Amino acid sequence: MSKILVTGGFGYVGSRLVPHLLSLGHDVRVLDLMLYTGAGLEALQADPKWPEWEKRFALVRGDLRDAEKVRAALTGRDTVIHLAAISNDPTGDIDEVLTRQVNFDAVGMLLALAKEAGVKRLINASSSSVFGARTESEINEQLEPEPLTFYSKYKALSEWLVLSAAGPEFCAVNVRPATICGYSPRQRFDLTVNKLTADALRKKVITVHGGEQRRPNVGMTDMINLYALLVEVPAEKINGRTFNFGFENHKVIDIAKIIQDELSDLGVEIKVTDTTDHRDYHISSDRIRRDLGYQPVSSIKQEVAHLRRVLASGHFPDIDAAEYYNMKFMQTGRDAGCHAFLAR
Repeated sequence: MSKILVTGGFGYVGSRLVPHLLSLGHDVRVLDLMLYTGAGLEALQADPKWPEWEKRFALVRGDLRDAEKVRAALTGRDTVIHLAAISNDPTGDIDEVLTRQVNFDAVGMLLALAKEAGVKRLINASSSSVFGARTESEINEQLEPEPLTFYSKYKALSEWLVLSAAGPEFCAVNVRPATICGYSPRQRFDLTVNKLTADALRKKVITVHGGEQRRPNVGMTDMINLYALLVEVPAEKINGRTFNFGFENHKVIDIAKIIQDELSDLGVEIKVTDTTDHRDYHISSDRIRRDLGYQPVSSIKQEVAHLRRVLASGHFPDIDAAEYYNMKFMQTGRDAGCHAFLAR
């Protein structure tokens, strides 16, 4: 059993990862500012297994840029899964300084404090968007990143911080997930598959902007499985390394067709419009298949089916509500706490 800190543990991925880790017997602490409502915590406490899990769970409500909150969260932990971030390209572009403070400065502080606290392993969530718009047929880890946005720029730079921290007593690894799709208690409908699925279910129409852009995707089930695997895998297999993680590289129009096929009983129509967003990227995950033996257990099709069941249950009655869209809902400002830590 590991003693794990999950930063951003009640965000989109964290709200599914935390109960998964608890179900595997780990002791889990979450550091989260709770920017996007308390839906993840509420779902955890409503789980039938909560009475068993409660004794192995703790929450530190706080900002990743607050050194004292981070210290408190790291106390007694042996593993960190770092998910907290200003997440996605549009949200990151609102304020470069804010994005740098959270997605870069805070990573450096977290690494320093983690080593100070005796943490042995840190798993860093980067992003496949670090590659930018590429035409190469093989987008693997050997290819130099060419980030196009503030979000992807600081994700790429933070990877260097993580790798420079790696050593014999501190296992550090970067993961570059594709766009994640599927259900979470802290749901997002600003992600390609989730948005198109929601539109198909309520409008019986999928509107595709452009359509020829490729977008790599990975199912939520695979994402949480990978983080759990990285907690346990021998350090020598991952220490100081970076892994792409995404198994379905489809054009947006083809994603729409996958959704249309999965919801074939609804007679969903696809409409194509013009777009100014021509970001086009795909990734190879051959390294993680080869070196860690990871094989995907989910797919866009399966995640769409799961999301359909959840939406049919009435769990998200208003999918246009602001809390399901990062750029609409996020309310946080600049905080130079990390610089204060650096300048102490």
